[in-house]
Amino acid sequence: MSIQQQWLVPHWPGLPVNIGVLSTTRRGGVSPAPYDDGMGGGGLNLGTHVGDQPHNVAHNRAILCEQLPNEPAWLSQVHGTAVANLADIKPQQVPDADASFTTMPGKVCVILTADCLPVLFCDKEGKTVGAAHAGWRGLAAGVLENTVDTMRAAGAGELMAWMGPAIGAYQFEVGGDVKQAFLNGALDDSGVRHVEAAFSLIDGKPGKFLCDIYALARYLLHRAGVKEVHGGEFCTVSNSGRFYSYRRDGVTGRQATLIWIK
Repeated sequence: MSIQQQWLVPHWPGLPVNIGVLSTTRRGGVSPAPYDDGMGGGGLNLGTHVGDQPHNVAHNRAILCEQLPNEPAWLSQVHGTAVANLADIKPQQVPDADASFTTMPGKVCVILTADCLPVLFCDKEGKTVGAAHAGWRGLAAGVLENTVDTMRAAGAGELMAWMGPAIGAYQFEVGGDVKQAFLNGALDDSGVRHVEAAFSLIDGKPGKFLCDIYALARYLLHRAGVKEVHGGEFCTVSNSGRFYSYRRDGVTGRQATLIWIK
C-alpha cells in the first residue's frame, strides 16, 4: 500500500483504471482528543455519532470530499445485511444499511469503521462497485453474500474484492457464541474446517478465542464465488498512530473506506 496525503490507496491488482478507491486513517483532520491523530495533532474523524463536535466532523468530511467526485453516500450502519442502491438514495438521505453499490459514475460508496471490516467490491469490467460493513454480526448474518448477490442481480460481471483495515487476528478476542454463529452458517465439512481454522483457543481463558475476521471474510467471499480477494494486512487495534479502534480506546473516531466509478 502507498500513502497519499496520510491516507491509504489500496494496492489492488487488476483494479480497472476507471475505478477510484481510498481508505482514510485518523490523520489529517481537525478533531481534538479523543478523536485526534494519536500524535498530538488533529484527527480525521468522519463519524457523526461518536461524540465529536459536528463542526469538526463537517470540516473533516470537507477535507475528504476534496479528493472525491461527490459527497459520499453515507449510511446508518446497524450491523445488518441490507444493501442500498445509490441510485435510490435521495440527497441528504442516510438509509439504514450496511452495504451499498452503484453503476453510476461519480457516486461514492462509503463505509465507516473503527475495528469492523470494510470490504470493497468491483467487477472486472469496472461497471459496478460496492462497499460493505462487516462486523462479526453482519459477517455471520451474510452481509458479504447479500452484497455480492445484489450486485450480480444488478448486472455486475465477475467480482473481486479488497479488505480494508480491521481488527487483527491477534487482537480480536471473542467468546464461543461468535464461533458458533459462524459454524451455524457452515454448509459442509469444508466450511466447518475453514471456520475452525479462523479461531484459536486462548491459553488460560476457557471458552475464549482469538478470531481472524480476515480469514472468515476470505472464506465467505470465496464461497460466494469471489475468487480474487486482496488486502487484509492491517490491524486497527495494534496501530494507534494510524487507525481509530473502538476495541482499544472505547471513545474514538471513525475512518472511511470508499470506492467509486470515475
